[in-house]
Amino acid sequence: MTIVRPLNRAGRLWPLCALMLPLAAAAQMPELPQQLGVPGGVVALPLGAAPQRPQARANEVPLMVLGEPSNWVALVGIPLSAKPGSATIEVRRGAQAEVRVSYRIAPKQYAEQRLTVAPRTVDLSPEDLARYEREREHQSKVIAIFSDTLPAMLRMRPPVPGVRSSSFGLRRVFNGQPRAPHSGMDIAAAAGTPVVAPAAGRVIDRGNYFFNGNTVWIDHGAGLLSMLCHLSAIDVEPGQEVAAGQRVGAVGATGRVTGPHLHWSLSLNRAMVDPALFVRDDDTAR
Repeated sequence: MTIVRPLNRAGRLWPLCALMLPLAAAAQMPELPQQLGVPGGVVALPLGAAPQRPQARANEVPLMVLGEPSNWVALVGIPLSAKPGSATIEVRRGAQAEVRVSYRIAPKQYAEQRLTVAPRTVDLSPEDLARYEREREHQSKVIAIFSDTLPAMLRMRPPVPGVRSSSFGLRRVFNGQPRAPHSGMDIAAAAGTPVVAPAAGRVIDRGNYFFNGNTVWIDHGAGLLSMLCHLSAIDVEPGQEVAAGQRVGAVGATGRVTGPHLHWSLSLNRAMVDPALFVRDDDTAR
């Protein structure tokens, strides 16, 4: 397989930021999220022209491909666990041989947060551990859903107004024990505050989970999913189509929490990415 990345007139690789500049202006292309080539970030990689939409994958996971025959773009979510350095995706254009498109991941140092929670939510009993393992297996199937429908919009509204009380990527320490980094955006709001769909989509899962509490998953299309957690009420059912801004539940304090708030995660090609990259700058939640 070959590595594809355009060269400038001096024969050097174009910087990734230079490749990204014209993409948002492409015809029939939705406004792209803010691009940030770091763990937990998003990049848009140009794939060039092709009569039909190319297929793109990252580590065998399908990617969202946007554009038109004169200009296709792959939108790639970078996992929080990704190591800085070079990375590639695989691209197939019709019957042509598969090629690889490369990009670079820059280092990112996230802050650390120490929290004190109920001991049973850190040192799990055998029963709670068994429940967690069942739920993890189920949600791994949910996060793997990839629908053929493309999102109508990629710029989203916060699901609830309020102050962002915890940042994406925080390295969290519960009761002195390190845990996985924070994979979403926490928005402080009073219990019962309506929670709305950040963009149009289809409800693909709802349930009560040990860590996440009452949770709703929304498929926005082509591997872009929202997860809304800790709800006090759920007002939608799996299979239901929801419009952007439509109520799906209410803020609560279910699951492992220290108080009422909404946790909003965005998954792109099965990678949890920073929801702030998809939020318009003029939105009020900060």
